[in-house]
Amino acid sequence: MKIAAIQMISTPNIADNMATAKRLMISAVDAGARLLLLPEYWPLMGMHETDKLRVAEAPGHGQLQDFLADMAKALGVWVIGGTIPLQSPEESKVLNTTLVFNPQGMLEARYDKLHLFGFRKGDESYEEARTISAGDKVVSVETEVGRVGLSICYDLRFPEMYRAMGDCSLIVVPAAFTYTTGQAHWEILLRSRAIENQCYVLASAQGGKHENGRRTWGHSMLIDPWGKIVSEFVEGEGIVVGELDASLIRSVRESLPALQHRRLKAASMF
Repeated sequence: MKIAAIQMISTPNIADNMATAKRLMISAVDAGARLLLLPEYWPLMGMHETDKLRVAEAPGHGQLQDFLADMAKALGVWVIGGTIPLQSPEESKVLNTTLVFNPQGMLEARYDKLHLFGFRKGDESYEEARTISAGDKVVSVETEVGRVGLSICYDLRFPEMYRAMGDCSLIVVPAAFTYTTGQAHWEILLRSRAIENQCYVLASAQGGKHENGRRTWGHSMLIDPWGKIVSEFVEGEGIVVGELDASLIRSVRESLPALQHRRLKAASMF
């Protein structure tokens, strides 16, 4: 089964971002993909951290949620909707949320980002906790390709979370990695998660210079259970399409049964 990651350079204009997402999603389906992954913050990369507060939706319906559901149904594919802002119980904050829709446009899973990014180096400074509330549970979902583990961007640095997902065929990572951290760590972290969990990893990134001055790393990619990069899109807007081969997962796990050799259980903190 073919799966696809969509790479964007999102702007402060939601209508423009929706049009770009739609165009790239159609391109991915035309290339044969049956599961599509959008990047983190695909609907809005605002000029200010607080811009997402004004567009946060109540869970259930809203232009962003309806767009994802409608695209899944119209294209007849699974859509893993990168992240959108949903309303949070905490005042002046949102939840950074991934929603999964089946080919009938029905919601199958919701994951609220657990780990909130904080980084300071020179003139660069990010603190997601100022405007985002952290989620509180690990989520995976059953799809046509098997169990899919849901994670978002900074989660990638916490391997215990991925082990808590259980036996996955695919892990997805919608992201907006900064250029600085992406250049240093993006590929090695993605390949590590694929190797240690012996499954495919599909990463969908923001990839370029944004109107707000932020520069994101890009390099959306599909990685197989042996840690090999199957397909990659370096910078700009585009798609990554590749095959998820269940027989390769079985082969890797049979030849190197590391998952069966584990002596410690996944962390119980979740």
